[in-house]
Amino acid sequence: MLRKEASRAELEAMGIEVAIADAFEPATVEQAMVGESIDAVITTIGGVPQEGQRPDYLGNKNLIDAAVKAGVKKFILVTSIGTGNSVVALSPQALETLGAVLVEKDKAEQHLIASGLTYTIIRPGGLKSEPATGNGVLTEDPKVAGMIHRADVAQLVCRCLFSDAANNKVLSAIDRNMLFGTPEFEEFKVN
Repeated sequence: MLRKEASRAELEAMGIEVAIADAFEPATVEQAMVGESIDAVITTIGGVPQEGQRPDYLGNKNLIDAAVKAGVKKFILVTSIGTGNSVVALSPQALETLGAVLVEKDKAEQHLIASGLTYTIIRPGGLKSEPATGNGVLTEDPKVAGMIHRADVAQLVCRCLFSDAANNKVLSAIDRNMLFGTPEFEEFKVN
């Protein structure tokens, strides 16, 4: 689902069926999910406010509500380290900078958990836009923080998509070589 036509042709060339909808408009989101059996929804919605509202909660809430109505089998929500109980992983300076968006992401996580959908919540650390390193790992430890490349997050999301072990889990995603500090943590194994 795209809000704008900009990357539609590129996605369709890969064999992806594209629906145009605005996540702020529940009716268009529901219409995008009508008619076909949907195995999974993966959302990375977030970003700058649009007309005073952040998409981190409202856009994701509308997707979650539409997914419930459509009988979606699995819902993967990508938020951020610092959301929910992982607030302990961030410095006071980071929390001051990200505070408002983390509140919205937390509301989206809580809405998903309460929805009854089978879900996986993935909280990546600081994002880098470089090629995948293959060093991305998941953990249930909310104290872990670090950086990770977007491409590695995408690989971890795909692994969780097909993993029953990841069902109804909240996982932090970091690059094992880009940790902040030297915390020991247990890696979550996606089978």
